[in-house]
Amino acid sequence: MAQILDMPRLSDTMKEGVLRKWHKKEGDKLAPGDVLAEVDTDKATMDFETFDAGVLLKRLIGDGDAVPVGSPVAIVGKVGEDITAILAEAAARKGGGAAGAAKDNHAAAKPVAAPVAKPAVAAVAKAAPAQRAVAMAAPATNGKVLASPLARKLATDLGVDLRGITGTGPGGRIVERDVKTASEGGATAAPVAAVAALAPAPVADVPRADARLPSPLVPDRRNEQRPASWDVPGQDQTVPLSLMRKTIARRLVESKTQLPHFYLTADADMDAAMAFREQVKEVHGAKLSVNDLIIKAAALALRRVPEANASFTDEAIIRHARIDIGMAVAVEDGLLTPVIRSADVKTLGQIAAEAQDLAKRARDRKLKPEDMTGSTFSISNLGMLGIKDFAAIINPPEAAILAVGTVRKEPVVRNDQIVIGQRISLTLSCDHRVVDGALGAKLLGAIIAILERPMTLAF
Repeated sequence: MAQILDMPRLSDTMKEGVLRKWHKKEGDKLAPGDVLAEVDTDKATMDFETFDAGVLLKRLIGDGDAVPVGSPVAIVGKVGEDITAILAEAAARKGGGAAGAAKDNHAAAKPVAAPVAKPAVAAVAKAAPAQRAVAMAAPATNGKVLASPLARKLATDLGVDLRGITGTGPGGRIVERDVKTASEGGATAAPVAAVAALAPAPVADVPRADARLPSPLVPDRRNEQRPASWDVPGQDQTVPLSLMRKTIARRLVESKTQLPHFYLTADADMDAAMAFREQVKEVHGAKLSVNDLIIKAAALALRRVPEANASFTDEAIIRHARIDIGMAVAVEDGLLTPVIRSADVKTLGQIAAEAQDLAKRARDRKLKPEDMTGSTFSISNLGMLGIKDFAAIINPPEAAILAVGTVRKEPVVRNDQIVIGQRISLTLSCDHRVVDGALGAKLLGAIIAILERPMTLAF
């Protein structure tokens, strides 16, 4: 018997998913464990697997479509099975939304009268000023308009030119609703020619009296190619929020407004630590990053100061027996924080290998939900980008996060002599409900003491 497959909850905080790519076509046979599609969640790209055998009878959403958890995405059953009733059920559950549109798209399309052409200027003049301001050609890659397969089919059926549509899907991709809005005469359908017709004529480049003469020290960039968007006066770029960016925005606002942050900053002498890295490389052939040393030092410091390895609840403060370190990794859509479990008992070599693997999988969007949950303390390192110091926002329900700057060379006084030393700036953001000033200073001091005596990291 045919059944509806719903958008699954692939992470603990997932509220909706974007179907990034279908792996199965209508009519394909399915076996338990087959990957039906890739789905972007608020944390990573996950595989949507099937649990029953059957045939994919109908895909109810297209590539790039976002739907809430529990909404219909496909119908699975037997070959030749009548799915009229179940299609109606899916459409009803979605309120006649994407599922209903998908039904119309995949069924025999009704003849549609070609839209009557209207004067370009009049079409744009009907749109509100704010709508006219954002009307632009759909983003393209190598000349190809970014649009979901269902949007392309619907555009062909309705006679709508995709090049004149502004996409509202992920990354500016054109989805079904954009084509439907365009076919109904909405602002999204403002033709490119109409926008070009309203643009002011280019003004001749007349040299100014105070214009600088070409200089061998200042490259002449006047004839360089520039992005096409630079040549459209007053054109803003609208970037739709990804699920990850929405989640980051919500969680950080909650953290910054609900947690009483305070910050402690101190420098650590990194001469011995940098020399230790070189010794490890010479003796063991292993390359340790500064971040590897920081992770291990923080884990050992939390063992010495267990009161800071804690979380706040409305009823109590929970002091964790485990020391799981989250490390912030920048990705295209925002930030992920994979977790190194039991970092206090792992060797530097184990931490280095695990950190490298987690960072790669984070950038490839291949992390699993369990890879990113349960940390008790986090580290955010911008040193590789040349940042001297900064303050990070706490990742709830943790009570603190360590912000790491770059290792810099500067003059220092040693044995009454001014010499060149290596320093690093560390800023500890603390939740004052759990970690007060004295406790935070104790933890930061322990981290610095371990970094300045790096042989401690080997045990």
